[in-house]
Amino acid sequence: MSAAQPRLSVDAPIINRLVPRLTDLMSELLDAGIAAIPEAEGLPAGHFTDEVIPAIVAGAALFLEALDEGRACTPEEVAELMIPVVQRHAEDRIPLRVLILALFGSVRRLWAEAGALAEPDDLPDLLAFSDLLLDLLTNVTVSITETHSDVEQSIYGSEREARRLLCAALLRGAETAELAARADITLADRYDILAIQVVPFNQAGPMVDAVVARRRIRLVQQALDALAGTTALNTFDGTTGIALLPSAADPVAPYAELAAALATRLGDAVVVIDAGSVPRSELAAAASEAAELNDLARALGLPTGTYVLDDLMLEYQLTRPGRSRDRLAQCIVPLEPYPHLLEALDAHIRHGSDRKAAAAEVHLHPNSFSYRLRRIAELTGFDPADPGESRLLSAALMVYRLHPPAASANTDSS
Repeated sequence: MSAAQPRLSVDAPIINRLVPRLTDLMSELLDAGIAAIPEAEGLPAGHFTDEVIPAIVAGAALFLEALDEGRACTPEEVAELMIPVVQRHAEDRIPLRVLILALFGSVRRLWAEAGALAEPDDLPDLLAFSDLLLDLLTNVTVSITETHSDVEQSIYGSEREARRLLCAALLRGAETAELAARADITLADRYDILAIQVVPFNQAGPMVDAVVARRRIRLVQQALDALAGTTALNTFDGTTGIALLPSAADPVAPYAELAAALATRLGDAVVVIDAGSVPRSELAAAASEAAELNDLARALGLPTGTYVLDDLMLEYQLTRPGRSRDRLAQCIVPLEPYPHLLEALDAHIRHGSDRKAAAAEVHLHPNSFSYRLRRIAELTGFDPADPGESRLLSAALMVYRLHPPAASANTDSS
């Protein structure tokens, strides 16, 4: 604090007016900081809240404690608060410029609040407050800059990059000895394969997309490391990827709740395919199959969850390329001009023999619903009322939706 400025105490009127506003100010300072960031409106709601609000609260407590002791906050105290927050944001690849803009946006909001609460007799205290605030701002700026620089230099360090390259090489069946040495990893004989897919975050701003992707990558890596007990190998890019975890001695791997846990942390739907334990020599083929299953689960609209092959083996087999798949899809083509018949078929398949429930879902009298089923039989040649043919139509409808024919020829337009 400058010697030319009067000493500011925690009992000063201007501080006493600010303290009752602290609870509301926490969110307002964060909002002001975010508002200063270009493209910030595209970020998911609450992206910064969990990490920044606690730092603001702790910073306010530190500031008041220093005032009570008649001193300024030390650089060491400020660094202790700022380093963890800045590290996480730097790992998300948020540019330093953005963090500085957010900091000054928050400080401007705090200064505006202090000025609005000040009265004419508070000028000496307001000047002293400004002096302390500038001192704090200096220390915070230095801490942000130094920490961000350190993370920038290490985030793509040779060891971390080698792990990513090592995972990709294992999944290709390529040579891995040199990469394993660079990554300081002893390869396991068997790996558990997990295919991870998160709903894409589609925003126009490239900065927002990059920030969201880096945050997702960090959070997924943390969750996988906790399960593996070491640094897990993965190719997750923020939307999709394969993770390789050394197979545990216990044959029951703890992945059943992984998708739900990731969905909670990421705030988006997550599908995980647990492809089981595979010898290192078979990783490439198994990972390819796991990725296909993941795409299938998403195409089917399955909710957040961890799935295994048994959950999807019928759908997986039905959607293998070939003449049978194409012929199945063609069975539905005659219904293309009639969305109401497709709707009725879908309801019938889901409700089975409960004709009343199926009719109610599409807002029809059971007799009208039965007429539509007969019309489906006329157009397709397969009767939904026949159990065997109903199963065929069910498979055909699923294949049609996942792999629609490139061109359809409808001869019945009635």
